Amino acid sequence: MARRDVSPDRRPAAVRLCCRTPAAASGRRRRLWIARGKVLGAVAVRQDEISERPAGHCPAYAARVQIDLVALIVEEYDPAIAFFTDVLGFDLVEDSPSLTNDGRPKRWVVVRPPGAQTGILLARADGGHQRAAAGNQVAGRVGFFLRVDDFDAAYRRMVEAGVTFVREPRTEPYGRVAVFLDIAGNRWDLLGAG
Repeated sequence: MARRDVSPDRRPAAVRLCCRTPAAASGRRRRLWIARGKVLGAVAVRQDEISERPAGHCPAYAARVQIDLVALIVEEYDPAIAFFTDVLGFDLVEDSPSLTNDGRPKRWVVVRPPGAQTGILLARADGGHQRAAAGNQVAGRVGFFLRVDDFDAAYRRMVEAGVTFVREPRTEPYGRVAVFLDIAGNRWDLLGAG
């Protein structure tokens, strides 16, 4: 079943059911997402194997958690900063001197879409292995997703700024989407309401 149907905003009154099967010597948990008696995403288990927990409860963490930063390897800092701030409209949150693990100078550069909590750490490639990964961090797949309020305006602005789109806008059940390349060559989905 598609896991996309079970995001917190799409499962009102949902209860997450965790289970530990006696046969599972590894102790791995399996989870079911159920709303209004319908299994939305599941691994079928016997009723006696299930313990009920309130939605949003996760015993692995003591408090709420979030992804704060995602690293994106770039060739150079300044062109990447210009792309994300001038072209995509992100905020430059931090640009501070720092050191590599072996003491060489580098910069700690963080950009973030306006109003977002998760940011992108722009990490300059250090060495041939990292340079080879720049632009191919997710092996040619779309690995980043930028949701905008006004899809058409964002698309026009990006085209005018010279952004390369490798898939033209189309309408999907989840909304409008077009695939573009960032400054390093990574694929992104531009997403908006349908």
